[in-house]
Amino acid sequence: MADTRHQVQSGNGNGLTAILGAGSLGRLWAALLPTGTTTFILRQHAPEEHKPDVTYRFQGCHGSQFPVTVPSMDWTTRHPDVLIATTKAGDTLSALEATLPNLKPTVPVVLFQNGMGSQQAVAERWPNRPIMAASTTEGANRPDNSTTVHAGRGETWIGALTPSASPLVTGVANQLKASGLVIHEEPNILRRLWGKLIINAGINPYTAILDCANGDILDAPLFRETIGQLCLELAEVMHLEGLPPRSPEDMQSQIEAVARSTAKNTSSMCSDVRRGKPTEIDYINGFIVSRARAHNLPAPVNQMLTERVKLRTTKLHEPLSDSPGAT
Repeated sequence: MADTRHQVQSGNGNGLTAILGAGSLGRLWAALLPTGTTTFILRQHAPEEHKPDVTYRFQGCHGSQFPVTVPSMDWTTRHPDVLIATTKAGDTLSALEATLPNLKPTVPVVLFQNGMGSQQAVAERWPNRPIMAASTTEGANRPDNSTTVHAGRGETWIGALTPSASPLVTGVANQLKASGLVIHEEPNILRRLWGKLIINAGINPYTAILDCANGDILDAPLFRETIGQLCLELAEVMHLEGLPPRSPEDMQSQIEAVARSTAKNTSSMCSDVRRGKPTEIDYINGFIVSRARAHNLPAPVNQMLTERVKLRTTKLHEPLSDSPGAT
């Protein structure tokens, strides 16, 4: 079913949302927020007058389609009310270093990154700015450069990371609710991020190593022989981080349930490996390893998965043994 709307974001009116990162998630927000209220901050070094619009076809969850054209940010005439950063975790700090000097210090920044670590780095770098983090289960992908697909409806939680962000969460949530997506205010966003980290750590690296869809990991020897230990490592680290206790068995059940419910999906990490791009493994399983080390704990399975994903990105044409101990 086709939608003949042509959504052209003109930037007129109040409530301007600037989006840093024109990947799948950034394009999802740009397509669903009201016409005229979004702009992309493009990272390429081009003269202001030559920065292009971002144009693509958007396909909704139920098959509706429409073209979207979003202008790039013109700092001389436009002043965003909210900045959402949908860059890769490893790119976020440098992208904000280049962007925030143009932004008023009172404008809230919402971080939409996978994994953990990049959010804390941003909050530590700019402790006096209103920095928020978001955790989302919205699914989006780009089958080609000119198409963005809303692959699955989910929910989004937003919470403050710095003190000045706390009184602004409600306003930011209300602005983003204009997208029609489900938005929640989250008083303990770090706990919510850890919850998503469990799922990412238990699915993404396996799909990247095995080069498969989410559901295919469930019967793979690598997954079956290591997932229990991975969840045990997670439980131990989370306990020492002061988070509410969760049993390894509960974590494993949740990971397997999500893998089944998203069986045909391709994880972002698997897609990155296939395209020869850097992954976010250092902010997922690598982050778990770093926190384990901080508590003088070993995390051999998370370490093994981290190393094997990195090996896949550097030696894409070398076959890897599907044995739990291979690195």
